[in-house]
Amino acid sequence: MATKKKTPAKKKSAAPKVTGKGKPVILITNDDGVTAPGIMNLVEAVKDMGKIVVVAPDKPQSGMGHAITIGHPLRLQKVNTFGDIEAYACTGTPVDCVKLAVDKVLHRKPDLCLSGVNHGANHSINVIYSGTMSAAVEAAIESIPSAGFSLLDYSIDADFSGARKYARMVVEKMLTTKLDKHTVFNVNIPALPADHIKGLKICKQAYAKYEEDFITRQDPHGRVYYWLTGEFVNFDKGRDTDVWALANGYVSLVPVQFDLTNYVLKSKLEKLWK
Repeated sequence: MATKKKTPAKKKSAAPKVTGKGKPVILITNDDGVTAPGIMNLVEAVKDMGKIVVVAPDKPQSGMGHAITIGHPLRLQKVNTFGDIEAYACTGTPVDCVKLAVDKVLHRKPDLCLSGVNHGANHSINVIYSGTMSAAVEAAIESIPSAGFSLLDYSIDADFSGARKYARMVVEKMLTTKLDKHTVFNVNIPALPADHIKGLKICKQAYAKYEEDFITRQDPHGRVYYWLTGEFVNFDKGRDTDVWALANGYVSLVPVQFDLTNYVLKSKLEKLWK
């Protein structure tokens, strides 16, 4: 008696994936907002290097660090800011942008995540507060090699020629180097024309910080408010730091990580605190 063949179970179809037809998929975000000149220059620098998808905040989110939105809904709005490049404005933080991009836009992890170009420095301790770098760190947590780019110029009319040149250079190296999936680069570019920059230096993060002060003022109703000010102070006199490199006309690249464990102290405590 012939046995009846079982019909193979149908596989559930996966959500559609953004593909670059052999090209790497590159997610671009920032913290200055989807219409900021910095992100436009970053897209321009690398747009031929892969399938580019932009998901960035709909408004400035500087200084947000690694904040996520949990108290109200998030929205994505498709925008035409970058011509034929797929782009979305997100109502959330830079970290929200990365999370939503992976889960709801790409339906996959991109090959690279780029954040910036930030308007202003993210060297030394600034990496802790930076929304630009937190987006890059979030990508690395999700096993996506990433880099954050910052230009030491807050002007809306800043010269981004150096930033475009060195962002492209770094991305080329990232695409041609076998990197750990948790790689994060913090790249800062001095406020100089491209032909005045001396080159790229691999650096460590300087021990430098803002000596802060809060100015006390009154609003028109007589209520007291405070305005944060401060002076940047570099305590690290080494010539291998990001602050030194930038002050001397170089682009700085610092490999950073999200594992905050102090391994030296851990080893000491394991012996002392038995």
